[in-house]
Amino acid sequence: MTLLAHDRYCDEIAHQIGLMRSLMTSGADLSATVPTCPDWSLEELVRHTGGALRWVELMVRTRAQEEVPEEEVPGAEGPEARGDAAALDAWLGEAGEQVVAALREAGPDAKVWGWAGILNAGFWARRMAHEVTVHRADATLTAGLPYEVAPDIAADAIDEWLRIVEYAQTDPHDQAARELRGPGRSIHLHATDTGAEVNAEWLIALTEDGVTWRRGHEKATVALRGPLTSVLLAFYRRLPLDAPELEVLGERELLEFWLERATFG
Repeated sequence: MTLLAHDRYCDEIAHQIGLMRSLMTSGADLSATVPTCPDWSLEELVRHTGGALRWVELMVRTRAQEEVPEEEVPGAEGPEARGDAAALDAWLGEAGEQVVAALREAGPDAKVWGWAGILNAGFWARRMAHEVTVHRADATLTAGLPYEVAPDIAADAIDEWLRIVEYAQTDPHDQAARELRGPGRSIHLHATDTGAEVNAEWLIALTEDGVTWRRGHEKATVALRGPLTSVLLAFYRRLPLDAPELEVLGERELLEFWLERATFG
């Protein structure tokens, strides 16, 4: 697995925040329920995103060596007034600018606490790029608008998700992750629209020793095929498997079993 460049992640954070802000300034209903996160309104989704960015900015800027409680992050809750799109937009924009500046100043190798066994600022650049990319999808779907993401970012988001699942396997208390273990089962993800531009195929093996994965085209127990953005959204449980642009070949139940258990947070 090859990571994208640190600056590429920083650029994408800024880009995705800009796109999310454009939804608010275009008159999106902040009170609308987010269909992919039904416990949140659009405003609560934006506040969650901006709060996460401010939390990461503080840890990276101070080179925190242990987790900083979220309640200790200044301004993480967002504007006091609810339903104020202009104030929310400005607050989110400031959070994006601050975290990108902190990440660029730190560089990928600066030592910073992280929760996935990767203790550097590079972990947070990648994590926030994909955090914002997926939550921008949540916001876009709430507004009923089309969603696309750059192929290199979409493919890397799938890589990172699989890396997180690998990490979850090491937690003896994560029963859902441990249930993914077992002999002779595998999942193939196949993006149908990237060609040679991006290697956008994956083989995920569910073994008795844990989940392993690699890029490549191989036969599997079940395959999920479709455009890369759609495969990404389905794999993050943002798009149903019966969406018209997707095709499931083989044992659909195994893919559903995976999607129910491969999660975090």
